[in-house]
Amino acid sequence: MAEAEREGWLGEVEGLKVSLAGAEDKLTQLDRRDLHSVDLGMPTRAPAFARTVAAHSEQS
Repeated sequence: MAEAEREGWLGEVEGLKVSLAGAEDKLTQLDRRDLHSVDLGMPTRAPAFARTVAAHSEQS
């Protein structure tokens, strides 16, 4: 933004300000989401599909 202001590129300055505001808003949303997320942990066994595929492979 400093270069755009120095060079007098007023349209670029405004565009960069809008982009920066959007990026800051997105970071705020992500930070808020992290506060409300729940860690479900890792599954303790293979999903049913994986067990079915493994069972069919053993029969071949």
